[in-house]
Amino acid sequence: MKFATAILAGLLAVATLRAEALSPISSSTDFQKFAQQLRENALLKIEPQVLAPSAFRSGFNRYPWKRNIVTTVFWVGEQPTVNNPVPNHKSSWDTKWAQNFGGYDNPDPSQRRNYIPIKFVPRQNPFYVALPYNDVTRGTTKPEGRKAIPWFKQAFERPGKSVLKGRWLAIKHGNRICYAQWEDCGPFRTDHWQYVFGNEIPRPNLNQGAGLDVSPAVRDYLGMSGKDTCDWKFVEARDVPTGPWSKYGDNNTFVLQKRGANLFLVDRNNAYGSKN
Repeated sequence: MKFATAILAGLLAVATLRAEALSPISSSTDFQKFAQQLRENALLKIEPQVLAPSAFRSGFNRYPWKRNIVTTVFWVGEQPTVNNPVPNHKSSWDTKWAQNFGGYDNPDPSQRRNYIPIKFVPRQNPFYVALPYNDVTRGTTKPEGRKAIPWFKQAFERPGKSVLKGRWLAIKHGNRICYAQWEDCGPFRTDHWQYVFGNEIPRPNLNQGAGLDVSPAVRDYLGMSGKDTCDWKFVEARDVPTGPWSKYGDNNTFVLQKRGANLFLVDRNNAYGSKN
């Protein structure tokens, strides 16, 4: 209190001298305004500056890791089995998935080289995954998607068009991290948004509660032994480093950017989170 009083007294003294040196101040009211302005300027110099913290949930750290998720391998063109009752010649979002991919994504390691099949170069990203939620059904958008999906507002274009297809994930196994795009829904179910976007764990199923399907390319990069456990999280496209996942595919954000494509027209789900 004494310190503040001393400052004020000093400021008033300065104000008096300034008032005498400057052109005459017309009234006592003008003098008081002048003295108050000097006081405020002086206090700004001695008061600490408070800076608002930057948004700490941005970039790679925006989305949380899902830990120790049972992970299985699936592939484009896979035939139905007991533990995979749905054939993979089409996906939840692409009725001609195998055709658009360019062929059968053979999982046999002897039939692969550099993370792709040896018989052809894929026309879509060979690094792909499936998660057990689909945001569209019967030509419209599911109502919970608007609140559950973090990037819904930025990516939504029209009812019935997915805001999930092609989104990037990071998948961690051991000391390696792989990046891939979300291109199908499963394993087993397409309604578990509470796990995909919330805090629930995968629900029981025929594959020991598997909550993530990965492609042969992801399997090979991570060194998985068939069914395994992984961590995974969503990432923005700008936080994905270059790697084997950035080389191939008409649906690949990296490839599209190299071609100079307008991502808001051809890859809207990643456009807001891409590198400028």
